[in-house]
Amino acid sequence: MFRIAFMVVLLIALSIPALTQKGQADLSEARLRRLAERLAHRYIIADGHVDLPYRLKVQNFRLTREYIGIPIETTEGDFDYVRAKKGGLDAPFMSIYIPSSYQQSGGAKALADSLIDMVNSIAQVHPDKFAVATSPRAVERNFRKGIISLPMGMENGAAIEDDLANVAYFQRRGIRYITLTHATDNLICDSSYDTTRTWNGLSPFGYEVVREMNRVGIMVDVSHVSDSTFYQTLRITQTPVIASHSSARKFTPGFERNMDDDMLRALARNGGVVMINFGSSFLDSKIGEYENEMRALLLERLREHQLSWRDEAAKPIIEAFQKEHPRLYADVEMVANHIDHVRQVAGIRHIGFGSDFDGVGDSLPTGLKDVSQYPNLIYVLLRRGYSRHDIARICYKNLRRVWRAVEKAAQ
Repeated sequence: MFRIAFMVVLLIALSIPALTQKGQADLSEARLRRLAERLAHRYIIADGHVDLPYRLKVQNFRLTREYIGIPIETTEGDFDYVRAKKGGLDAPFMSIYIPSSYQQSGGAKALADSLIDMVNSIAQVHPDKFAVATSPRAVERNFRKGIISLPMGMENGAAIEDDLANVAYFQRRGIRYITLTHATDNLICDSSYDTTRTWNGLSPFGYEVVREMNRVGIMVDVSHVSDSTFYQTLRITQTPVIASHSSARKFTPGFERNMDDDMLRALARNGGVVMINFGSSFLDSKIGEYENEMRALLLERLREHQLSWRDEAAKPIIEAFQKEHPRLYADVEMVANHIDHVRQVAGIRHIGFGSDFDGVGDSLPTGLKDVSQYPNLIYVLLRRGYSRHDIARICYKNLRRVWRAVEKAAQ
C-alpha cells in the first residue's frame, strides 16, 4: 500500500515540471503580447507614409464640424483615429500624393495645395485629436497631450513644377519631406518604375532641388527613385536622407523599387533611414509574380468580352475572377524579416516603419491590415530578441535623428 502511494506521489511530482514549463511558455508569450501593447503606447510610433489624404480626395471627402465619421472612425481604408489610438500610432506622415499624370496634364501644385488644406482642416475641426506637426519637438509635445500628429510629406516632386522657389513655398506650407519622383521620370529625376532613363539619374534641375531642400530644411526622400538617382543624390546631399516607404531588395530580386544591400550600406554611411513598406509585393517576390500573372490573366479575360477594368459591365467578371483566384498575402513575420536584414546590413540606427497604409490597396500582410496592428509587429520583434531600446529607435528615434539633422543644417 505504501509502495503504491509512493508511486502515485512520485508520478505527480514528475508531472509538475512539465506542467510548469508549459505554463511558463504560455505566460511568456502572453507577457510579450502585453509588453508589445505597452511599448506601442509608451514609445512614439512614427510612420513614414500614410496615403489618407488622397484616399479621402478620391472619395470626394468633405469635412465639417457636423460630419465626423471620417477620419475619426470608419470601416473604410486603413487609417482612422480610433484604430490609430488602438495601435499606438502617434505621427503618421500624411502623404501629399501627386499622381504622375499631373506632370503632363498640369495642376500638380494646385493638387498639392488642396491636399495640404485637407490635412490642415482635419486638425482644425478636431483639435483635441489631431494637430499638424512640422518638427520633432511638435510631435513630442503632441504625444504628451495624447494628440496624434499629422506631419506631411510630398510624394512626387512634380508639384515643384519648374520653379525652384516652390521648394521653399512647400516648406512654409508644412511639407517636411519630398519624394523626388513617383511612377515615371519627372523634371527632377528618373523613377525606379520607368525604363526611359530620361536623365540617367538627377536632372540639372534635380541637383538644384536637392540642394534647395537641404537649405530650407526638407528631408530628401529616395523612395521611388532609380538606382542612379539614389547614388547621385547621396553624393550631393549635405544631410541624411530617408526612404519613406521602401523595403529590402534581397527578398524581391530585380525589383528596383526596393533597396539592395549596397544601397543599404550607402544609406547607413549617409546616416539615413529606410522605412519598411508593408505591401505584400514589396515583401515577397513570389507574391509580386503571382499578382502580375493574375493581372495579365484578368486583362485577357476582359479583352475577350471587349471590356476594360473600368467598365461597369466588367465588375461581375472581376468579382468572379477574384473568387477563382484568391489573393496571396505576406505576413507580419515577413515584415520582421526585412527589418532583420536591414539591421544586419545597415545597422539598427537606420530602420523605421513606412507602411504605405491606404496606398497599397488590398495587399497588406496578415497581422498588419491597418493602423491598429503595430503591436503585432512589435511583438514579433520582441520575440526575435530586439531590445526595448531597439524598438524605440525603429518606432521613432531613428527618424527623429534624421529630421533633427535636416533642421540643424537648415538653421
